[in-house]
Amino acid sequence: MPEPMKIRALMKGDIADIRILMRHVNETGLRKEAGSGKLIPAHYIQAVTVEVAGKRVLEGQTNITLSSNPVLAFKVQGVIAGDRVVVTWTDNHGEHRTDESILT
Repeated sequence: MPEPMKIRALMKGDIADIRILMRHVNETGLRKEAGSGKLIPAHYIQAVTVEVAGKRVLEGQTNITLSSNPVLAFKVQGVIAGDRVVVTWTDNHGEHRTDESILT
């Protein structure tokens, strides 16, 4: 089971500042194991979606260039404190993770 994401969602005036730490190895498939020289299989996040108050505010696709444990940060207007922030990612092995937080 993938580790939980850390989601920080804060209102700054009338704009929400959302930062997400997605814990994932994000292996490119291009590195070799030390010693054996075998390629380490690719294992990376392919898709990310973010919903605030039930409305999709971000949807994106990623690839092998994403770093390990990436941080995604963005701002959203038209939301209020107390709205639920739901983040979901899916990787190339079919694993997925969904976590949520409340906008404060």
